[in-house]
Amino acid sequence: MVKRQLAKPTELLELMQFKKPELDGRKRRLDSALTIHDLRAIAKRRTPKAAFDYTDGAAEAELSLARARQAFEDIEFHPGILKPAPDVDTSVEILGGPSALPFGIAPTGFTRLMQTEGESAGASAAGAAGIPFTLSTLGTTSIEDVKKANPHGRNWFQLYVMRDRDISYGLVRRAAAAGFDTLQFTVDTPVAGARLRDKRNGFAIPPQLTVGTIMNAIPRPWWWYDFLTTPKLEFASLSTTGGTVGELLNAAMDPTISYDDLDVIRSMWPGKIVVKGVQNVEDSVRLIDAGVDGIVLSNHGGRQLDRAPIPFHLLPHVVREVGRDATVMVDTGIMNGADIVASLALGAKFTLIGRAYLYGLMAGGRQGVDRTIAILRSEIERTMQLLGVASVAELEPGHVTQLARLVPVGQPLAGRVGVN
Repeated sequence: MVKRQLAKPTELLELMQFKKPELDGRKRRLDSALTIHDLRAIAKRRTPKAAFDYTDGAAEAELSLARARQAFEDIEFHPGILKPAPDVDTSVEILGGPSALPFGIAPTGFTRLMQTEGESAGASAAGAAGIPFTLSTLGTTSIEDVKKANPHGRNWFQLYVMRDRDISYGLVRRAAAAGFDTLQFTVDTPVAGARLRDKRNGFAIPPQLTVGTIMNAIPRPWWWYDFLTTPKLEFASLSTTGGTVGELLNAAMDPTISYDDLDVIRSMWPGKIVVKGVQNVEDSVRLIDAGVDGIVLSNHGGRQLDRAPIPFHLLPHVVREVGRDATVMVDTGIMNGADIVASLALGAKFTLIGRAYLYGLMAGGRQGVDRTIAILRSEIERTMQLLGVASVAELEPGHVTQLARLVPVGQPLAGRVGVN
């Protein structure tokens, strides 16, 4: 028989601790976000459809993005036991300088359209966290203002080589003069990808108002208040801003870009130069042999060629061919700190986050970006501790198996890209 008695009021008070209400609405909603997917859900509620879909969407049927995210889910970790790791060191040396975490913020265009603090919020949050921030050629904050937002941190610049080469050369000179230490030479955008969500939404700069646009904005007055009471939204690096996103890209990009252009930019740039958008082993080997400081395996977040190679699957094959000492980085599809740990284990020296950063920005401005970084930091540290790994340098291929889902027809499983 269970002996029963009435609880004393003092005992009830010990068992029932009431949480103090958080009166700051922004802090309350950000504290409720435990994952990047939670931040995405908040961002979707708070951002007009056209701006959110520009961030969230990808090219055509969006298969490349879906496959990239699925690839990170289709892994199996192999933890070691009786290997205490009460404290973990997440810091790395990358491209001649330190980073407190093994990831940086990737270049994103039109950022102030998503949330008015834009690149300044990303740069200042990155500086506070001790990680690099990358400004896009299609950014809505100038090179000089990003430097002001992150005066003591590491700033990188992403370059599109435009039809008018003098525009690109001028940007290179400005970034160098502002003290940016790394240039990302982007090669996967000779023309704009077919981003169907944007076409269906009539996404353009400036925003095109329709009945649907206005109806969608009614429950989001805070976004319009920010948009209408802050400096004019414009591209800090482009003089012409009218038209759809695809029209702007096609006007700015040049399908004739070649190794000759890479040589010209290398001769102008005083810092480190990496090539972003590499998607096969052969190009990876050629670029490393040519002496670039690093490469980024990327399919542009699935925003260019749909059904493009999955960077995470490509990673171990590239590392095997170019050597583990080469600086190979990876992006596309990262939504969890475990994705970053898996990439490092398979030989990546560094990773870049794009949408994960923007979800935080849309959810809460600078504080939202801080929350993104905090979530990923916690996931990285916890994953490393559960693996029995005390530092990034201890991660190795044996810690991860990439599980098979997409197997090329007629190719045995052992020969499939990404299976270890």
